[in-house]
Amino acid sequence: MTTPHAAIVLAAGGSTRLGRPKQLLRREGEALVARAVRLVGDTGPSRLVVMLGASRDAVAAELHAAPGAELHDVAAWRTGLSASLRAAAHVLRGHSGPVLITGVDQPALDAAHLRALLDGARAAPSGCAALMHGARPGAPAVLSPVLFARAGGLDGDRGFGALLAALPDDALFRLHAPALARDVDTPDALRAAQAEGLLDRDA
Repeated sequence: MTTPHAAIVLAAGGSTRLGRPKQLLRREGEALVARAVRLVGDTGPSRLVVMLGASRDAVAAELHAAPGAELHDVAAWRTGLSASLRAAAHVLRGHSGPVLITGVDQPALDAAHLRALLDGARAAPSGCAALMHGARPGAPAVLSPVLFARAGGLDGDRGFGALLAALPDDALFRLHAPALARDVDTPDALRAAQAEGLLDRDA
């Protein structure tokens, strides 16, 4: 029997380049953090952990109706992405299956993308799958237990991208979805996403 996957939603970032919490941007009235948690929850993870940091109370308030989501604070969130991943690995210690990881700043993300990654990881020799950001793999991604166990060695504002990129070419499932590679990190990117209908316009 296949070991069920766990899931991590990374929602601790300070959105410094955007100048406002990206977690609270909305698509069709739903905050991006709530949307990400809903989509991930629909994949049926054995556990769904949400890592919180900046704007903690406002972000958590958007998840009051998220069944099964475990909210965890990242004390060192200001030091970068790796702090959230190390904290999530601690929360999920003992989990022996694959781990789905996603952020909240890809408004075009949908259920089909997550299903493709989970299916691709099951078929890949490494047990890993990742969205391609140009030529480099990144989030959302599915990590094998072996790769996820290396979270403790991450540092600064880096995730698992370099470890995924180091896998043999034929060992990693690569998802090509250009719309997802456009995240919402800057005011210009926000305006573009709003113009495309991917995010609600400001009231």
